[in-house]
Amino acid sequence: MTTLFDHPDHSLYSNGMTFLRQPMVQNITDINADVVVLGLPFDMATSGRPGARLGPDAIRRASVHLAWEETKYPWTFKLFERLKLADAGDFTYPVGDAEYFTAKLEQAATGILSQGKTILGLGGDHFVTLPLLRAHAKRFGKMALVHFDAHTDTYSNGSRYDHGTMFYHAPKEGLIDVDHSIQIGIRTDFDQSKHEFAVIDAMAANDLSAQMIAEQIKARVGDLPVYITFDIDCLDPAFAPGTGTPVCGGLTSDKVLKILRALKGINMIGMDVVEVSPSYDQSELTAIAAATIASELLHLWTYKNKY
Repeated sequence: MTTLFDHPDHSLYSNGMTFLRQPMVQNITDINADVVVLGLPFDMATSGRPGARLGPDAIRRASVHLAWEETKYPWTFKLFERLKLADAGDFTYPVGDAEYFTAKLEQAATGILSQGKTILGLGGDHFVTLPLLRAHAKRFGKMALVHFDAHTDTYSNGSRYDHGTMFYHAPKEGLIDVDHSIQIGIRTDFDQSKHEFAVIDAMAANDLSAQMIAEQIKARVGDLPVYITFDIDCLDPAFAPGTGTPVCGGLTSDKVLKILRALKGINMIGMDVVEVSPSYDQSELTAIAAATIASELLHLWTYKNKY
C-alpha cells in the first residue's frame, strides 16, 4: 500500500515542527533523552511590544534551517551521535493565569530535572526564567547566572509578574550567587556602584574580543553550576529585530556565537533563549538567530558532558 510517508527520507521542511527535528516527548515522566526542549509560550509579563508567546513556534520552525548539518561548523563532533535530545512541546496553562503558569512551570521543570535531565527552555518573555531558576535551585543549590541581555532585569518597581524583575527576586530567594554571576550586553539604565552583578556592557563587549569576554565569564562563575539565559535583545536589532524591547548598539550574532564557543568546559546545568516576538521579525532573522544560539548551547553542554 502506497502512502504519503513511504519514502525513508524527509525533505528539509516536511513535518519539521520539533526543535532540530528531534523526537517529540509525549510522556515527560519517563524521558529517553539527555536534554529536553520545553517551549514556554508566555508573554503576560511583557512591558514592551507583545508577541513572545509565539516565540517557541518560530524558533522551532527556524531550527529546520540548521537540522541538515550533522557536524555544525566549527564544532568537530556530530551532535546527535553524542546527545539524545527530545522536544516536550509547549508547556500549557489556562489563558491569562500567570500565577498558575509560574507555579506549574516550576513543578514541571522540577519533575524533569529530578530524572537527571537538562532543560533547554524556549520563551516566551524573560519572566519564564524565574520559575525555571526556582526548579534548578532545588536540584543544584545556589548557581552562577550568565545573562545575555540589553537590560539588567533587576528592576524592583515591577509587579509579581514582570519580565524586568527576575534577577531582582532571584538573589533575594537565594537562587543565584550574584558574586559569581555576570551580565553581558547591557545598554540600558543601571548604576554599577549599586549593582551587585558584574557587567560587561554592550560598548565594552563590542570593543573586547570574544575570547577576552569568555575569560571574564569563566573567572566570574568559577566551578559553580551555571545557568545561561539568553534574551535575544542582547543582539543589535540589525540581527534580531523581532523582539519586544529592541535597543540599538547591541552585539553581533558573530560575536555572541564566538563567546559561547569560547565557554567550553563551564559547568552549565540549564539554559534558555527568550524574547523572540515573530510579529516584528524580518525574514526570520530573529528566529534563526535564536535557534542558532540554542543549538550552540546544546553543543556547549554536550562538549562538557558527552565529549
